[in-house]
Amino acid sequence: MKRMTTLFSKPWIWSFVAALATWVITLLFTGGASFVGLSQAALTFAAFSIVVGIGQMLVITLGPGNIDLSVPATITLSGTVALKIMGGQDSMLLLGLIVAIAIGVAIGMLNYALIKLLRIPPIIATLSTSFIIQSAAIWYNRGLRIKPPEMLANFTTATTLGIPNLAIVALVLSILGWWLLERTIYGRWISAIGQSMFAARMAGIPVDGTRLATYVLCAIMAGLCGYLLASFSGGAALNMGAEYLLMSIAVVVIGGSAVAGGNSNVPGIWGAALFLFLVVSMLNTYGFGAGIRLILTGVIIITVILVASRPVRTR
Repeated sequence: MKRMTTLFSKPWIWSFVAALATWVITLLFTGGASFVGLSQAALTFAAFSIVVGIGQMLVITLGPGNIDLSVPATITLSGTVALKIMGGQDSMLLLGLIVAIAIGVAIGMLNYALIKLLRIPPIIATLSTSFIIQSAAIWYNRGLRIKPPEMLANFTTATTLGIPNLAIVALVLSILGWWLLERTIYGRWISAIGQSMFAARMAGIPVDGTRLATYVLCAIMAGLCGYLLASFSGGAALNMGAEYLLMSIAVVVIGGSAVAGGNSNVPGIWGAALFLFLVVSMLNTYGFGAGIRLILTGVIIITVILVASRPVRTR
């Protein structure tokens, strides 16, 4: 009983409870016929939200005001450039991946340069760079839809032992993210900065270097997502990253990470990503459109923030 109480006191457990409830309701409505298909689809599409969510979570952990709004544009540009560099050739897979990561590094550095050198708030700085990045993607794409290398396309759409390969990639990145946050000094640094930047400086923590590394890591995760998403979709589209602006923030908030920073939650991102996909799947099953989905997502985020910010009663 005590173990159950301890488990349900974890903030991330509720996102999994919500995902499980939505999954069961959807299966009941469909008569259970789509058990395997729904489960694999949920893991596949949630993987993209998990990858970008981990990066966004790192930035949000830095404290109030820290957020990266350039994630969608980074996804688009990295996917577009990587596919064009690879040119559909399997031998260019590694080079395409390196290019996607390099684009993430450059964008992350640009974001923090605007924040630090020009003293622009992160929300304005990253929004400004998103317009520049999206314009670069439009110029570079020029209406061409290049197919991904066959080997990469097959990998992103295949399964291993019934588990989608994309979910396995997301799991590996999640473990790395958890290790960074829980087992390295970097994780302690960003938590300390999120709790109090002034106190972190006084304690000798390299605040600027840590923030720079965090914005770079967030952009790298977006670049990886673009690389995988473009390959999975059969080509890069100029709007392919659009839905991940709201999604990358939603999975962090719903997953139990502190909105005010200082506390992150990797497992919760999985529960939140699965829950949001299953909500969309359920709404589609019932015939609701994208407008209802966005409204419901917004309501869920507001509700979670209100509950999370509720003062704790003390006796």
